[in-house]
Amino acid sequence: MTDSFDFLYLLSQLTGVLSAVNLILAVSLIIYIATHNLWNSVARSFAWILLFVSIVYAADIILSRQLSPTTTITWLKVQWIGIAMVPAAYLHFSDALLRTTNASSRRRRLTVAATYLIGLLFVALALFTPLVVREAVRYADWAPQLTAGPFFWLFMVYFFLTCGWGFANTLWARSRALTVSSRRRMSYLVASFAAPGLAVYPYLVFTSVSTGLAPTLLLSLNLIGTLGVAAMMLVMAYSVAFQGVLAPERIVKRSFLTYLVRGPLQGVLILLTMLAIPRVEMVLGVPRETILAFVVVGGILIFEVLQRLIEPALDLFAYRADREEFLAVRSLEERLLTSGDIRELLDNLLTAVGDLLRARNGLVLQVQDGVLKAEAMSGNSEQIQTLIGTLSPAELVVLSAAEFDPTDWESWIERDRFRLFPLRTDSGENTLGFLAVEPTHESQPLTPREAQLMDQYLYQMEVTLRDQRLQQGIFHLLQALTPQLETLQAWRSATPFPDALPPTLESAISPINDEEFNSWVKDAFGHYWGGPQLTESPLLALRVVRDKLSEHDNNPARALRAVLTDALDALKPEGEREMTTPEWLLYNILDLKYIQGRRAREVANRLAMSESDLYRKQRRAIDEVAKAIGQMEEASTREAALRLLETE
Repeated sequence: MTDSFDFLYLLSQLTGVLSAVNLILAVSLIIYIATHNLWNSVARSFAWILLFVSIVYAADIILSRQLSPTTTITWLKVQWIGIAMVPAAYLHFSDALLRTTNASSRRRRLTVAATYLIGLLFVALALFTPLVVREAVRYADWAPQLTAGPFFWLFMVYFFLTCGWGFANTLWARSRALTVSSRRRMSYLVASFAAPGLAVYPYLVFTSVSTGLAPTLLLSLNLIGTLGVAAMMLVMAYSVAFQGVLAPERIVKRSFLTYLVRGPLQGVLILLTMLAIPRVEMVLGVPRETILAFVVVGGILIFEVLQRLIEPALDLFAYRADREEFLAVRSLEERLLTSGDIRELLDNLLTAVGDLLRARNGLVLQVQDGVLKAEAMSGNSEQIQTLIGTLSPAELVVLSAAEFDPTDWESWIERDRFRLFPLRTDSGENTLGFLAVEPTHESQPLTPREAQLMDQYLYQMEVTLRDQRLQQGIFHLLQALTPQLETLQAWRSATPFPDALPPTLESAISPINDEEFNSWVKDAFGHYWGGPQLTESPLLALRVVRDKLSEHDNNPARALRAVLTDALDALKPEGEREMTTPEWLLYNILDLKYIQGRRAREVANRLAMSESDLYRKQRRAIDEVAKAIGQMEEASTREAALRLLETE
């Protein structure tokens, strides 16, 4: 009997620990969704599921303590808030999944709202009436539960029907997935869809079965179910993490795995450490809380070290298909120097040269766009600025063509009291900048060792300036590519379906939101009657252009030309056309220059303005046409949304 009781106690304690683990996991995943993917409907609906499961596990942990009968009943009723709301959250989640496959339904959304109301009704019945559950407590010693009320069977019917409907919707969503990756993630969701239900179901069993059933059997099944819930929640969260995210899959994968290691895993290990420490007062003579504090802090520090050891394995899993490219990008990230890093390096080298030559003043110069720029300075700034003012960039470039001995500073270019040495590329064909130093009476010819050091310092300066220009080119390229990369990620994340894209997603990736939109409009006008700026324009992705395809023999260029014409007509005032009146000016500029193809000087003469004024007004006209096209695109998107709602 005692052995049986001990085994029952052990099962109860293990179940309580796993409930705490699942609570940590659920709350951590809610935080992840809130900070990474809150604006996606699938992620939000999954967060609701996690919230209700968290309520169930939180109450379960509290109930594992020795509580008074009144407090026990109170927390058992609180637990039913989560139990009663899980089915509605299930259906909500499945509806959000279907909407990602362009299968929207107004009736289904109304049904989801109705199931939430039914769930709230069952919560009220559980909290304030004995109709669903009674206040009589079963299994008080190891798993306290309320007993079933007269309408408990009705809740069971609602629970299984709603969850079953949600599962059927998930299967339907998987069948509509067109790409391999989306189908794979939907398969993960199908396989793990039962997790929240399994988190709740044992409490329904405990409530409904008779006390004659073996408690060890019930607790063993509950323990296995709790383990399964943890695994399936992770799989569901992993699949949901990709929903609506524009970042590449490898980035999302690594972000999710890194968060699991730094958040839930660390929290679980700390919890297990706290539970594993026995009472040591009798052995060490120190309170358990003191030992616990040392152990927890030490565990956190040790976990930081383990985390660094785990990260390479995470990278290998996340980037296994592109590992070489990832290592190259990571190496570039670690080795790139900021402008501040380069200035600091040049300052250090300039100081070393100054010490070597006993020079009081020194600087490193660059010639950029015909202007001298000091990259590093040492000494009297006024004298240095005076020197810069007397130098001519063109003269320096000419003088730098001569050959100089880097170790013989007395042979360098002389300007006032300064000596200048050109810093060149490896080939020696181009000048990167100049080193200027002002020797003093203490300066002496260099010894062989000092000459070797000087040669090394000059070489390091040349490499630094060369890399600075290279990295500036990389940064400028990245800045130029950023808008295009964001658009590509948006297109990559948009799953193609036979019907139109959902209006919210389509508007997010529409060209009208690109900062280059006005430039594209100008380029398209420039090739109005034909050319690559029209036939290959990013504006071809506009919905308003696609709407006109049927009117123009499915020719995208002709459809875009029609949109440009409509937008230009929007600038056309009413009444008879006049050439020089202000209200006709913008329309006349675009019509004469692009539609009629006249030269800028001829257009300026006809409109009685200078060419410079013409170009200013032309930019304003292009901006107005771009604004008109944007309004046309938004109107077309709204009409598509209304048509979609009407079909539901």
